[in-house]
Amino acid sequence: MTAVSTPRPARRPRGSARGAALTAATWAIALLFVSPVLWLVLTAFKEENQAATDPPTLFFQPTLDRFTAVLGADFLPYAGNSLIATVASTVLVLVLGLPAAYALSVAPVKRTQDVLFFFISTKMLPVVAVVVPIYVAASWLSMLDNVWTLVVLYTAMNLPIAVWMLRSFFLEVPGAIVEAARVEGAGLPRILWSVMLPVMAPGIAATALICTIFAWNEFFFAVNLTAAQAATVPVFLTGFITSEGLFVAQLSAAAVMASLPIVVVGWTAQRQLVRGLSMGAVK
Repeated sequence: MTAVSTPRPARRPRGSARGAALTAATWAIALLFVSPVLWLVLTAFKEENQAATDPPTLFFQPTLDRFTAVLGADFLPYAGNSLIATVASTVLVLVLGLPAAYALSVAPVKRTQDVLFFFISTKMLPVVAVVVPIYVAASWLSMLDNVWTLVVLYTAMNLPIAVWMLRSFFLEVPGAIVEAARVEGAGLPRILWSVMLPVMAPGIAATALICTIFAWNEFFFAVNLTAAQAATVPVFLTGFITSEGLFVAQLSAAAVMASLPIVVVGWTAQRQLVRGLSMGAVK
């Protein structure tokens, strides 16, 4: 008579346990980094007397009064100035950066590396070192407190980074495509517009998004060169820090409203952003 052997329960692979631990650790780190943003959003829905309590108020009745107060404090004109400065400077960066990046990638000059270093070296100078001559020049040209002054400065600020990024994207375009277009008789404008730009569209989107973020969040030039007519959203946020105290809840609501456009744009373009930043990473 033969004994019937009972099957042993399958052992859980050791790799799956490590994967679960790694996933839990990743979520913990992600929540740690996101927690200030979550706390900012929660504070925006509190009353002012609940925003700075010790210990913090965790349970409260949400209210939209702080957002209403921010809108009543003329938030929209500041947002309009930020929108004009951001969109106009980003468009100018792409218009100027695409031909420069194309020339430095497809038809490089003799000392291309020196040119690229010159571009990026402008980012090594502290902004505070140039604000006085810029202020004097803007005053002489009667361009103080003018949103188009910010457009010019934001364009100059983002152009070096854009040229470096766009050049790397141009280098990823297969040379055979360009040669085939030349054989077919396409000129330089046609090659750039109809052949190369569609291929590197994710890279252009990634460059535009990064320039948009930098321009929207820029504070130093805006606070020193604007007053009442051309002030941007970052300058508007400083209005809640007064001699009477810090209005934490209202400042949080204003910060949420100021961040929302960039978050929406980034969320909408996240696929293009990931594709653009990963161009050439996998061969």
